[in-house]
Amino acid sequence: MRDDAQTDTVPQYRAPSWLPGGHAQTIWPYLLRRSPIRLRRERVETADGDFWDFDWLDAPALQSVPLVVLFHGLEGSAQSHYACALFAHLETIGWRGVVPHFRGCSGELNRRPRAYHSGDHEEVASMLAAIRERVTGDARLYAVGISLGGSTLLNWLGRAGDDAAKIVSAAAAISAPLDLTAAGIAIGQGANRIYTHAFLRTLKPKALAMASAFPHLLDPARIRRARSMWSFDEFVTAPLHGFAGANDYWSRASSKPWLSEIAVPTLVLNARNDPFIPARSLPGRDHVSRDILLEQPAHGGHAGFLVGPAPGNLAWLPRRVVQFFTHGV
Repeated sequence: MRDDAQTDTVPQYRAPSWLPGGHAQTIWPYLLRRSPIRLRRERVETADGDFWDFDWLDAPALQSVPLVVLFHGLEGSAQSHYACALFAHLETIGWRGVVPHFRGCSGELNRRPRAYHSGDHEEVASMLAAIRERVTGDARLYAVGISLGGSTLLNWLGRAGDDAAKIVSAAAAISAPLDLTAAGIAIGQGANRIYTHAFLRTLKPKALAMASAFPHLLDPARIRRARSMWSFDEFVTAPLHGFAGANDYWSRASSKPWLSEIAVPTLVLNARNDPFIPARSLPGRDHVSRDILLEQPAHGGHAGFLVGPAPGNLAWLPRRVVQFFTHGV
């Protein structure tokens, strides 16, 4: 492990002046060229007869170096820009990493009539247990979730309480939609519809394939007509995962009510100009446990946090996360 990995001081986030506004700060990082990282894929069989695909960033000293578990966002993967940036930094400092792909996100449809959702704490618990079993020696395990992955991680942390410390030493949730109702309404308004369109472009074909494989479970006609995240959650997410409908899902799967129960050091980072997470929906210090560090910079977009002269780079967020994991600040 690099000697200065533990002492890398990260300044407060400031957006570059050449990239103004939440939309630009969200979209431009997605368009940047990504550095190729060599990952090892492991297929893990699940208890319900399905599978997960874990993509591992290995390190020479496998016994003791820290391992960072990255839970990706909606329709993300180990190839997402934030995953590539984080793993490039971990490789530089000699740490390990792993992306446990949510079902349907590793490039292959899953076997069972199940997908993933923002409150999927049971899936996170099972994935972390499987990863913990694979970590030998005294290596520390850290967890970071981006967007939806952050929501699922916070849901698990809150429900696990003190027991979470048996699995992870610290955690971070980046651009998590803490209030799903607020985020769900915001993403369906105005220019934010471009994000809805982008998500549905891949979500709907997967749902239609599942409807074909499991007749009578989902209604293909309703899936084809879905034009909003509410309608997709109403006709796909809710029936697949035991919710009464989209509104029930958004209410019960929100992580904000669980923030007061979290008992391991956790960074909750949200830009206040995130296009589809309204700043007014973010929690204050009185709404979270003493183990949570709230960080809400004015800029950064959604899972962006780009820095530097044009075209910019994504080095700030990985460094910030590692600093929190090593120092708790």
